[in-house]
Amino acid sequence: MSHVSASPGDNPFTSERNPRDEAPQFVLPLVVRIEKSAPPARTDALETAARAVLVLLGDERAHGDGAWAEAVRSWEDARIRKVVRRARGAEWRRAEALPGITMTGKAAEVRVFPPIPLDGWPKDLAKLQVSGTELDDPEPPVAADPVQPVLWLNPGLEMSAGKAMAQAGHAAQLAWWALSDTERAAWRDAGFALAVRTADPADWARLTGSGLPLVRDAGFTEIAPGSCTVVADHPALR
Repeated sequence: MSHVSASPGDNPFTSERNPRDEAPQFVLPLVVRIEKSAPPARTDALETAARAVLVLLGDERAHGDGAWAEAVRSWEDARIRKVVRRARGAEWRRAEALPGITMTGKAAEVRVFPPIPLDGWPKDLAKLQVSGTELDDPEPPVAADPVQPVLWLNPGLEMSAGKAMAQAGHAAQLAWWALSDTERAAWRDAGFALAVRTADPADWARLTGSGLPLVRDAGFTEIAPGSCTVVADHPALR
């Protein structure tokens, strides 16, 4: 797998111009299942999306001569874009028929697909809506387990669930790149256990200055370019 620095100075999610902008642009599609009668909780959807990205990155098809390896390399050589769309009913069944991996959380279902050219969406994914991913947590999430990785969301930003899912996926990916092969294997063996939580405002400055992997959004949707969105707090990186 191609390896990219996760330092803020070479962050593939930042809005700053860099050689990545000259490469053909690819996108990683994610589809979240949102049935009208039983939408998932917001935090469950965010955590499931982050785990879906990690499972794809660790899948043997994404490496070496695997079926998805060339697409993954092309994606990692350019901007690391992710787009979350929603589906239900027959839409979800058609999405599940395409090559990809479905992750389930407590109730959330998210399917991740191998990267595709920015203008090369399969018909059954292209017709899905990006908007309409407004999800809520029926109850406040419990405190994160300090021995597990935590993806800390910026408490000062308002993001739709779909946008936050993509940002959580970005943060998980930066953490993955920063780990050794042994640490990656341990995380994989633990089922990519993680939590997504909104940071306490009093802690956010400390987190962003900690040297932990930090996502700076390119600003294509919803928030200003260069916004710090998520800090990936993995125990192995502290």
